[in-house]
Amino acid sequence: MPATPAARTAATTVSLVTGATRGIGREVVRRLAALGHTALLTGRSPDAVRRAADELREGGPDGARLDVRPLWLDVTDDRSVAIAAAQVADEFGRLDVLVNNAGTCYDTGQRAVTADLRAVREAAETNLYGPWRTAIAFAPLLRASAHPRLVNVSSEAASLTNMGGGTPAYSASKAALNALTRMLAAELRADGVLVNAVCPGWVATDMGGPGGRPVAEGAESVLYAATLPDDGPTGGFFRDGRPLPW
Repeated sequence: MPATPAARTAATTVSLVTGATRGIGREVVRRLAALGHTALLTGRSPDAVRRAADELREGGPDGARLDVRPLWLDVTDDRSVAIAAAQVADEFGRLDVLVNNAGTCYDTGQRAVTADLRAVREAAETNLYGPWRTAIAFAPLLRASAHPRLVNVSSEAASLTNMGGGTPAYSASKAALNALTRMLAAELRADGVLVNAVCPGWVATDMGGPGGRPVAEGAESVLYAATLPDDGPTGGFFRDGRPLPW
């Protein structure tokens, strides 16, 4: 007897990726869906989200359709995040993988001593408070999962060990995201949620610019943390599966 829709949903890993209409986020959605996940592709623009999901859905191996579903989610908007969490709760009752990928403001032209603090606040809204909002909203659904994973897409620019001058809005907001990663890992450890930060490296995206590594290579770090076994690390910072200094 074929499985019912409810049974198929229960057996499927449900993954949500923020900022996924292009670049690394889009590639992570594609790769997770190719692994058999129900991949929730989210972004700020409902039209862009639907278009990207439609395109990826047809990209499975041997013509198979991937289970990619559009979901409007603006990480800077409390109401949007709450609506998205409620929709995931209604349809699935849990979330297995949350990838906080949405990011902004690689401010190469700024220096800390002369920084435009408006740009710093804007970066923090997306790069820190955005992942914080989603972690708060989706924590109950992660706790309802048997194998929950939370991945914060950070950057080696956030490493205090190696930090120098430049890109102050981006670096400071990502350093704060790393701190949030450590706190969430400690607080969610008892619930079995593996929480890690990853650095994709310099990737040839709209934000990274030309000359970086291919998007598929950048996505590998995210896939590593999103698909960890139950005895995998938590509270770590990784690139390509290898630890980075905080």
